[in-house]
Amino acid sequence: IDSLYLLIRPKRGMGSEQRLKELFKNPVFNKIRETNPNALTKVRIIEGDVSQPNLGMSEIDREKLAEKINVVFHSAATVRFDENIRNAVILNTLGTKRVLDFASELKNLKSLVHVSTAYSNADRREVEEQVYDPPFDPKSLLNCIDILPDEALDILITKVMGKHPNTYTLTKSMAEYIVFEYSGKLPVAIVRPSIVTAAWKEPFPGWVDNISGITGIMMEIGRGSIKSILCKDNMIMDLIPVDIVANMLVTAAWHTTAYRSNSMRVYNCTSGQINKVSWKDFGSLTQNYARQYPTKYLSWYPGFSYRTNRVAHWIHSLVCQTLPACMFDLILYCTKRKPMMYKISRKFDKALEIGSFFSLNEWDFHTTTVKELHEAVDSAEDGENFNIDISSERGFDWNPYVKDFMLGIRQYVLKDDLSSLPKARVKMNWFYWA
Repeated sequence: IDSLYLLIRPKRGMGSEQRLKELFKNPVFNKIRETNPNALTKVRIIEGDVSQPNLGMSEIDREKLAEKINVVFHSAATVRFDENIRNAVILNTLGTKRVLDFASELKNLKSLVHVSTAYSNADRREVEEQVYDPPFDPKSLLNCIDILPDEALDILITKVMGKHPNTYTLTKSMAEYIVFEYSGKLPVAIVRPSIVTAAWKEPFPGWVDNISGITGIMMEIGRGSIKSILCKDNMIMDLIPVDIVANMLVTAAWHTTAYRSNSMRVYNCTSGQINKVSWKDFGSLTQNYARQYPTKYLSWYPGFSYRTNRVAHWIHSLVCQTLPACMFDLILYCTKRKPMMYKISRKFDKALEIGSFFSLNEWDFHTTTVKELHEAVDSAEDGENFNIDISSERGFDWNPYVKDFMLGIRQYVLKDDLSSLPKARVKMNWFYWA
């Protein structure tokens, strides 16, 4: 690799160069700093924004990239389930079209990999590795974005949403269709990760650096602040470690280049058909390791249960989550500290409600093309460096994985190393008997 160009927009008063410096401080880069520090000097900044015409790039940058770029990874998107439709369309659908238009200018393009989501077809229960027609024509929606006010757009989307649960899955579905339309003239592929979780092996087991999605829920289970979750616990949940996703993106780009096909490949980067785990089993493991390795940031004794009845869930959450949070805030207020527990409780209540569609339903993601990729990677000279298989035959086991995941949340998210474990256990036992 000669150079790696990263499109970054300024954010919150921080310029693109500064954002890259902050990014490189992440522990995820420790290993490469030790083994090949010069590799990071190959990363170059291109200031831009997928929400802007021409990706917000200068003409000079566009011309330079047109000569140099061979492989494109498009992962920019809003992943908020409750994003308003205008922003979701501009970032997820129109942004994808802009990337494809830019890719059409590249003189030596070998492959373009579009990062989608396994839930782009959340309106189906069986999802094959193909692009499905979206419920509404993407071009028509893009035209509406330019001329309709927000109120009219909201009314329109309500009518065309179909069985999609939110604007995220809808706009990602439309983005896939646009990628498919360009597949006749560009070497493109789509990778669909399911719920992305902590690292299995790389850069180190359990590495995670955010609290989005299931990670935040596991963190709050560990802190004892979540007591009830809307879920059908016998269903299969579909999780995929972040290092498997990263390796699949790289190998999909290679596969698209080395094994050209008459049709665009879609890779369902999922675990359900390869190494199953139910919500019940995953929840039990999470709870067990939360009790084995409690954090000093406990707010109550770790323990929760699944429910399918919304009324029962609401009552249990009110009694066991909301009211205790209010009591804690009252104590904080009386001791002249900032109340925060109710706000945190409401935040995760909202996250659980928004995500309940995915915990009350189940999907069967086919993985035929992914298995073909497994075989191709296994036969490659350096294939052992790009593990994309989480089957039990390859050594993946949910039990030690969840242990590493919970320890990763403790260390990398909560910044709570194991030196605090003795005091945390005393605190947990106190909550148990309280």
